[in-house]
Formats: sequence, structure tokens, C-alpha cells
Amino acid sequence: MYFCDMNELVVHRVKKTDLLALQEISRQTFFDTFAEVNTHEDMNHYLEVNLSLEQLTSEFSNPSTSFYFAKSGDKILAYLKLNEAEAQTEKRDIPSMEIERIYVGKEYQNRGVGQFLLDYSIQITKDKQLKLIWLGVWEHNVSAILFYERNQFQFFGKHSFMLGSDEQTDLLMELQLD
Repeated sequence: MYFCDMNELVVHRVKKTDLLALQEISRQTFFDTFAEVNTHEDMNHYLEVNLSLEQLTSEFSNPSTSFYFAKSGDKILAYLKLNEAEAQTEKRDIPSMEIERIYVGKEYQNRGVGQFLLDYSIQITKDKQLKLIWLGVWEHNVSAILFYERNQFQFFGKHSFMLGSDEQTDLLMELQLD
């Protein structure tokens, strides 16, 4: 088991040359998080379509989207996807930042890596002088919901999320920033 030293944790903005590594961690963390509670067919469809190299390249190419790795040395522990402006999955009334994805490798969970990336996201949002950060979280992902509640995120709505042929519900949560 690998124990990360939080003092050695760094954020690395994903570059085009990192897209294969991004695809690898995206697929692995999504599978680890949701495979047990979804059908094999729906998981395979999501991994092959939504986390394909072509799809990730398209998302990466959007100037309003950015990806980041949380790394310790050469190890990628987690990744983050942020959306601004038209890249956001929901239109908001005020300029805001969406956290579309924070996924932490199974072996690095409960070690502060997710908190590190959430704090980083909030700092980026403040640096851009935006007053709102928000996200969607699957209604059955109780640990993630509790994590965001501990960080003062409040519920404000919901939207549908397609996992293969299964329409699921994401709860929308936001944090107003000073």
C-alpha cells in the first residue's frame, strides 16, 4: 500500500502529451467507483464512449476546460476537471466554475488527496474572481455527498446523467465564495 506524504503532493496541469495517462486514470477511477453498482454493459459503454481518447481530446481542446493531476513524485494519484463559461454542464446565472470531475485512485482515498484538489479548485475559482463553484454528484454516492457537505456545499437542484442506457440523477451542489 502506498501512503502519500501530503507535503509532496503537487498539482500538474494536464498537457496534450498526458492524454493517455489521463484516459488511464479516468477509466480506472470511474470503474473502481461505479462498477459494482452498474451493469457491465452500461459501464463498458461509458468507458468506451465518454472516456475514449477521442472524447478526452475533444474536452481537453476546449479552452474553457482544464484538467489537472494530483501527483506525488511520478505517481498520478488523482485527477480534476474544471469547466468555465460555455463548457459547464448547466447554465448558471452568475459567472462560476464547475468541478465536473474529482476522482482519486482507490489506494489513495481517505488520505486528503480529494480535499487537496477541492481546495485547489476553490483557489483557482477565487483567483479568477468568480463567486461560485459548483458540481454534480450521483445521488447514491453518499461518501462524496458527505465530503462536499463537510466543505459547506449546499444543494440547489439536480440533473440527469446517462450511464450507458441508464438515466441517473446527479444532485447539484454549490459553494458561494467571498
